[in-house]
Amino acid sequence: MSESMLNMWISFVGMGLLLLAMGLILLSRYKLKGIFSGIVSLMAYLSLLFGTIIILYIVFTGPTA
Repeated sequence: MSESMLNMWISFVGMGLLLLAMGLILLSRYKLKGIFSGIVSLMAYLSLLFGTIIILYIVFTGPTA
């Protein structure tokens, strides 16, 4: 697998984590209460952080040959 294809799949994982974070935040705010809301919210913000790091890595590494 070439480096370009690998970067594409890594960016898909980053975008997926960002979408997961969005869904989990909405779930924790509007559907869950109590400790479950806190746990889901923590998972959402962790996936938001990891997704952001992945996307920033892909953007700042620049184009591949």
